[in-house]
Amino acid sequence: MERAAAAVLPADVRDFLFGGSGAETTLDANRAAMDRVFLVPRVLRDVSRCTTGTTLLGRPARMPVAVAPVAYQRLVHPEGELAAARAAHAAGVPFTAGSLSSVPVERLTATGAAVWFQLYWPRASGHAFDLVTRAEDAGVEAIVLTVDVPWMGRRLRDMRNRFALPDHVRAAHLAAGTTAAHRAPAGPSSALAAHTDAAFSASLTWASVAALRERTRLPLVLKGVLAPEDAVRAVECGVDAVVVSNHGGRQLDGAVPSVDALPGIVAALGGRCEVLLDSGVRSGTDVLRALALGARGVLVGRPPVWGLAMGGEAGARRVLELLGDEFRDALGLAGCADVSAAGELRTLRR
Repeated sequence: MERAAAAVLPADVRDFLFGGSGAETTLDANRAAMDRVFLVPRVLRDVSRCTTGTTLLGRPARMPVAVAPVAYQRLVHPEGELAAARAAHAAGVPFTAGSLSSVPVERLTATGAAVWFQLYWPRASGHAFDLVTRAEDAGVEAIVLTVDVPWMGRRLRDMRNRFALPDHVRAAHLAAGTTAAHRAPAGPSSALAAHTDAAFSASLTWASVAALRERTRLPLVLKGVLAPEDAVRAVECGVDAVVVSNHGGRQLDGAVPSVDALPGIVAALGGRCEVLLDSGVRSGTDVLRALALGARGVLVGRPPVWGLAMGGEAGARRVLELLGDEFRDALGLAGCADVSAAGELRTLRR
């Protein structure tokens, strides 16, 4: 799917989706680090009824996977996030609607999918609370606050391409101030970076997290945590989960691979909240690796969008079906009859 999507997408859209920041060191390191994790399978266990079901944020999921937020999915298919949400619903996993979704959250929850709402903190904190209220009224099941984007990382592919949005793709949750995202810059720069800098705040702090915790009764998730100290602080602020994530290698280039940061955060939290892993997940074996290292589940971002580019809802659904098939296969071959047993596996690092 990755290769097929790369072959059909326009070059600038392909670079926007596939690229990372800086020299893309962290982008590449995410996969390299994942491939260094080796599982120690158990044998002579009854896996004749191998089941992949679990709960994420207290709600049932068919496998320990949620679809991560990816901005502007109408860039790759006319239905964009709408088709992707339907695919997630069919797969029985949560779908995360982004602040920069090109389809309104109300249409996404109407698909019947379990929808989480990802929030970038706007410059006006009142707008943040308005977005949360809108998402709550639409029926979302969790709020996912992204905390690693004070501004957009230097994504050199986008800068070289002078990347800007086509007129038919809009940020559905930002009614005003989106013109900059559609205006190609005069020199090497990214219109999306300029828009992000104008729309979102670089002064997000722990006080903002505490204020958001006070404003919503929904599960609150912090996405973009890599330091154990920050994970502990998050729990002290009352969050329900953290997502160990380096934003898919799209923010600080040189940041630690997410899977390398995961064990330290799991140890520091000691089960006080759920821990999810994001960045670099490409297979069912990767899902099992994350669980063996202590995660409750994973978020997967780019792969469903590759499927979306290839075949809309059917393509995104196929990606999630493949991920589920691979995970069940890995789970059973590792001697685990269910997801809880995966957390008991040992791992070795090459």
